[in-house]
Amino acid sequence: MKNRSIKNICCIGAGYVGGPTMSVIALNCPDLKIDVVDINQKRIDAWNSVDLSNLPVFEPGLEIIVKKCRGRNLFFSTKVEECISNADIIFISVNTPTKKKGIGAGFASDLKWIESSARQIAKHASNHTVVVEKSTLPVKTAETIKTILNSSIHNYGINKKDKEKTFSIVSNPEFLAEGTAIDDLQNPDRVLIGGEDDSSINLIADIYKSWVDPKKIITTNLWSSELSKLVANAFLAQRISSINSISALCEITGANINEVARAIGTDTRIGGKFLKPGPGFGGSCFKKDILNLVYLSRHYGLYEVADYWEQVVGINEWQQKRITSLVIKNLFGTLSNKTLAIFGFSFKANTNDTRESPSINISKHLLQEGAKLNFFDPKVDEKKILMELESMITGDNVSVSKKAIKAAKGADAIIVLTEWAEFNYLDWENIYQVMRKPAWVFDSRVFLDKDALKNIGFEVWSLGT
Repeated sequence: MKNRSIKNICCIGAGYVGGPTMSVIALNCPDLKIDVVDINQKRIDAWNSVDLSNLPVFEPGLEIIVKKCRGRNLFFSTKVEECISNADIIFISVNTPTKKKGIGAGFASDLKWIESSARQIAKHASNHTVVVEKSTLPVKTAETIKTILNSSIHNYGINKKDKEKTFSIVSNPEFLAEGTAIDDLQNPDRVLIGGEDDSSINLIADIYKSWVDPKKIITTNLWSSELSKLVANAFLAQRISSINSISALCEITGANINEVARAIGTDTRIGGKFLKPGPGFGGSCFKKDILNLVYLSRHYGLYEVADYWEQVVGINEWQQKRITSLVIKNLFGTLSNKTLAIFGFSFKANTNDTRESPSINISKHLLQEGAKLNFFDPKVDEKKILMELESMITGDNVSVSKKAIKAAKGADAIIVLTEWAEFNYLDWENIYQVMRKPAWVFDSRVFLDKDALKNIGFEVWSLGT
């Protein structure tokens, strides 16, 4: 690190962004003390667990970094006020879910945790503090944070020390993808830093320069940085919805979605990323960020723009309903008295995150049709699955197994909803033997060996083929 005056960093929020991001900073900046704080005691206890397999976030490579840095310069605690007071830089990495009621319900982000964090910082920070927006936020959120922070002198300035408080706001959105978060952080395509003063921007840039090529660090004004995050996720989600819409056309015409994706992906103007068909996008960002963009467009009277981006979400939901309908159609028009094994509950492979997972909506649709569901996911625990489906559970219509073959026992069909690599190496012959016949496999991720499954005896439906 170039700026030796910086000693302490505090991150508010020990979730999927804060935990991995601060771990990577701690690894590459051993001279910095990193405190990750959260009011959730169970989450902090999990981060501090002796058994690293108990970390609340599963990311390949994360355990190794936490083992090396935890207790050295990386600390997890609930001492929010103390860590804020000691910090030179504070990252805000709290959840910003979509509002469920009030103005903007269903579209705008709920900023109550952002406001709460800002008020804590205003009250407990000392001297000059750089506050970094890490959470995905709607444009102009920085103004709210800045207003709260600047009011601290009036609200809490009861002595000279408090009156000497000053703040700078910086936007540093994350572009990591769950499942590849550590690699994305260690080898980013770019690092985006937006702010109102060069000194604060440079301060954050110096941290990243400890391991990131300076050419990959992009600096902008505050508002451009906030908007760029929303737009980047909207564009990526648009590609997923676009390729999924074409998958339906492929099934009708006899085209192969993988061949179509490969053909258009070789066009350098398009590129091959995010052209993988599937049950739709999930995770904490894509849907939320698009809806934020919709809300923002309508707020400024750009109704056609809003309608355009809202349709990206609409196609995503349509794809999930379409998969459900195809399952029903192939299982003789009804799911009553039928058992289905659901392989995969996380929204993508190599993560235990279930937020906005396509598996949730598809499972609910199947339960509504009277199906009994047996779940298997390598990293998502039973409690989380049952919690996500709580409103739909009646009697014994939902169960969770720790082994694939147990989940498949007695099932009429297996529906693969997450592309876990290990699913390719299951003992499919034994799985076939324990299922009811005809035994179906619905491959919504288009990654299993269709011909090999058919040779075993399975009836196979593969998306877009």
